[in-house]
Amino acid sequence: MNADDLLRLDKAHLWHPYSATCAPVFPVVSASGVRLRLADGRELIDGMSSWWAAIHGYNHPRLNAALEAQTARMAHVMFGGLTHPPAVELARDLAAILPAGLERIFFCDSGSVAVEVAIKMALQYWRARGRPERTRLATIRRGYHGDTFAAMSVCDPERGMHRMFADVLPKQIFVREPRCGDECDEQACDEMARALAQHGDETAAVILEPVVQGAGGMRIYAAEYVARVRRMCDEHDVLLILDEIATGFGRTGAMFACEAAGVAPDVMCLGKSLSAGYLSLAAVAVREEVARGVDESEAGALMHGPTYMANPLACAVANENLKLLADGEWRGRVAAIEDQLRRELAPCAEYDGVADVRVKGAIGVVQMREEVDTHALSARFVDAGVWVRPFADVVYLMPPFIIGEDDLARLGRAVREVLKP
Repeated sequence: MNADDLLRLDKAHLWHPYSATCAPVFPVVSASGVRLRLADGRELIDGMSSWWAAIHGYNHPRLNAALEAQTARMAHVMFGGLTHPPAVELARDLAAILPAGLERIFFCDSGSVAVEVAIKMALQYWRARGRPERTRLATIRRGYHGDTFAAMSVCDPERGMHRMFADVLPKQIFVREPRCGDECDEQACDEMARALAQHGDETAAVILEPVVQGAGGMRIYAAEYVARVRRMCDEHDVLLILDEIATGFGRTGAMFACEAAGVAPDVMCLGKSLSAGYLSLAAVAVREEVARGVDESEAGALMHGPTYMANPLACAVANENLKLLADGEWRGRVAAIEDQLRRELAPCAEYDGVADVRVKGAIGVVQMREEVDTHALSARFVDAGVWVRPFADVVYLMPPFIIGEDDLARLGRAVREVLKP
């Protein structure tokens, strides 16, 4: 099928994320390493890691082999009443690298569903503790936690993508977001403390994206804020849920972003890079006390069970992904990416239309003063030979960890040239 046919049929039948049905798209026919090949023969250096998931790039031989081997054994089996080696191995190995105490794992389909499950766990836990009035979540503004309903309810209610649904979502407790930067925002800490003092008796959990807020604006803030919130949750006997769907598995320079704060949550949500961009897979990891509490609720079980939960193919690829991460080489790569991103993006700070430039691990962000035209800007990046998809007022890079210095330089140059006034 040629490019024209692909685009004609796509326009006739498909709907893409956060896009009108007539939005322009670019047809990809193959991918390898850090390059995407379009149907017209052009190659693009990928600066997005397919929404931050493909940390080892594309068509990786070890990940391919793991998928092929598992396909020959068993593509899928229901997880209700059954188990299988890929899921058991993945749960064991995740528990070994997660922050201390997170030993019980629930596998699900996607990051949004992981947040739904985490919230459901918190609500069932408090019902079992005889505190059914604890039904609300506290969080900071500018957050993004997914597109399903409970997840939308803890996204930013005013500036987020889901504000049009505000009237039908559960009413959660929002406080100001910490400022970007390395210094802990005392005012933001005080506001969270006041909120928990006022609403602690009705609060089931605080939910945060630690250190980096993703699709709410690619905001990078002090790890000390996360540590302070952990202490506040302990003081008010409130659960702490950390959403590491975007930050987990090395993206910020640590295996998990909360390591920089020196804290362990009660519940952690994982996704995206868990399966290295191969198959949809997410996980919710909880402390044993929380798991027991859920079991002791009137339902006698966690009331959730996706059809494709713990899919053997996805688990097998995730297992190989953890083996690739275990060698530790990614740490040096991410550190090198961070250093180079600082150099490549620094000149953008002098542009009139740029408000801020910030970098954390393998994340580089150029904050514009006004919202950009995503489709128009994406097309200009394609013409420059790179795949960069901005959103709102943010142009950012999250390349695969395997990217080389020359390819990262091409990404940086493209950002400088496309954004130059």
